[in-house]
Amino acid sequence: MKKIYLYGNWKMNMTRAETEAFFKAFTDASAPWASRLGRELEVAVFPPFTSIWAAREAAAHLKTPPIIGAQNVYFEPQGAFTGEVSVPMLEEAGATHVILGHSERRHILGEGDDLIAKKVKACLDAGLTPVLCYGETLEEREGGEAFSVMERQLRSALTGLSAEECGRIVFAYEPVWAIGTGRSATSAQAQEVCAWSRKLVREIAQKGELGCVVLYGGSVKGANAKELLSMEDIDGALVGGASLKPETFLDIYGAYAKG
Repeated sequence: MKKIYLYGNWKMNMTRAETEAFFKAFTDASAPWASRLGRELEVAVFPPFTSIWAAREAAAHLKTPPIIGAQNVYFEPQGAFTGEVSVPMLEEAGATHVILGHSERRHILGEGDDLIAKKVKACLDAGLTPVLCYGETLEEREGGEAFSVMERQLRSALTGLSAEECGRIVFAYEPVWAIGTGRSATSAQAQEVCAWSRKLVREIAQKGELGCVVLYGGSVKGANAKELLSMEDIDGALVGGASLKPETFLDIYGAYAKG
């Protein structure tokens, strides 16, 4: 059975108290899979900035604590950038991974490819792991533009990076039309894009045997997890709403592992 990467994006949810409650419940919820944590199952959670420190403190007592990440970062280390958070601030708070290029950042908050590329490089230079999101809108898919859009997003973020740097990035394919809509890509659609993504990353990195982690995200839950995670080129899931409770979050792995 392959290793599964289960990453939870909490988005603009979870206060400090709610974060502490999540980790109190995590031990019991993860008990069936305790022996697999860290080896066959890598769990990461991405709280809002104000709860990262609380997550690190609350998870510290766990035998195999989840990875703690952030949902965004700015590429400059300091300066007059009101409302932004820097890499050193995230490191101090305990984050080791950072979600970048999420569709909500791209389409709601207007982040472009060039800005995302700078953020990816800043994280890599600091030793943080970027979780690079990419994906197409429904209009782009129906218009036959899905792969050209995603290729632009990936090439922009990766061009100029070394093969070693490309191999340190976690890639997350998230079709925009499937995020928070209850609608998920079929397993065949997700597998096609994830396989294509792996091939393209190796081409850009100029290393045919480059190992890289490719996740699928878009209304992933226990009901569809087994089929999605069983696909050859899907290494795990970037989960939204279902990650807010440890029971529903870990049920995604359970649906796969029990099969």
